[in-house]
Amino acid sequence: MIRSCFGALRDCKGQNSASQTEAEGIPTNNVQLFSYNYLRSAAGNFHPSKKIGGGGYGVVYKGILRDGTQVAIKSLSAESKQGTQEFLTEINVISDTRHPNLVELVGCCVEDNHRILVYEYLENNSLATALLGSKSKNVALDWPKRAAICLGTASGLAFLHEEAEPHIVHRDIKASNILLDGNFHPKIGDFGLAKLFPDNVTHLSTRVAGTVGYLAPEYALLGQLTKKADVYSFGVLVLEIISGRSSTKAAFGDELLVLVEWTWKLREDERLLDIVDPELTGYPEDELMRFIKVALFCTQRSASQRPTMKQVVDMLSKGVHLNEKALTKPGVYRVNTFNKDGGGTSSEETSSRAEKRNQQANPRVNSNDSFSSDNVSMMLPR
Repeated sequence: MIRSCFGALRDCKGQNSASQTEAEGIPTNNVQLFSYNYLRSAAGNFHPSKKIGGGGYGVVYKGILRDGTQVAIKSLSAESKQGTQEFLTEINVISDTRHPNLVELVGCCVEDNHRILVYEYLENNSLATALLGSKSKNVALDWPKRAAICLGTASGLAFLHEEAEPHIVHRDIKASNILLDGNFHPKIGDFGLAKLFPDNVTHLSTRVAGTVGYLAPEYALLGQLTKKADVYSFGVLVLEIISGRSSTKAAFGDELLVLVEWTWKLREDERLLDIVDPELTGYPEDELMRFIKVALFCTQRSASQRPTMKQVVDMLSKGVHLNEKALTKPGVYRVNTFNKDGGGTSSEETSSRAEKRNQQANPRVNSNDSFSSDNVSMMLPR
């Protein structure tokens, strides 16, 4: 049953008048507005045994609503600078965006200093837990499951970029934000950093946010956000899914290459299959190789050379021939924490130097570049 926050206000007993006053004037459709006490009870008083995830944003608990529905209750940290209006406006956008590969938002809580989101509960937690966590917690993900996770995530992103109104850039695509249901179907979650892109906007200049290891270089260095930043992050994610290795923790070879760099080196050495997770057996080599190459198309240094997510879906799901002659070297953003004297280097200094290097190496990256890939042929008909 779909109800507005105001309908839910009447349904959720114990909601105080102060919280109702806070929410008035903010149209929040399709989600319930819960009281803090209601959610605290649903999550067993937020007992540590109910914790199923967490990070800098706060903690996620498993909860059970009074009608027996299992949910994931995400309590944002008290340090959040997000105001009530921005919080509820964001919720309204997410609640109106429905797709099989997007996590469904059930409700929220805005009461005093509490900011809580309530999502559908997904039995197999996150891809990070299933694939990249400790070996004792890992689950067996064969190639069909991994391929379906790649394709489902791509479909969800293509929907956000092309069909949602207005278009949405997620900004934080990573393994921990890909959640898995009981059948390991993927659903994109955590829209806390998402940005809206009206039809007439090709890029935004914004504060850089996201996760190092997944950040597109032009976004990390210049603060210019386009849909291609999500495409880059998705490419990194595909390499993680195939390799079973984390892009944020692993370094490869004597040169301590990051995952994208290592993959490119293996391609140059004609040893691409060396990237494959040792736990993965019985896979179709041609299909797996195609997925690796699609990931490399997604992580090219120049954003304008990367495919759109709609093209990525076609590249993954259809028997198209990939035009490898159009493939260029991947871009990598590195965080420099120390200078040659051993002292700390400020992010402004690092970004300034890196920006100059980036512009010299890739003069196409500038404030007027829309990063359109329409003129790039990555797929050739058979």
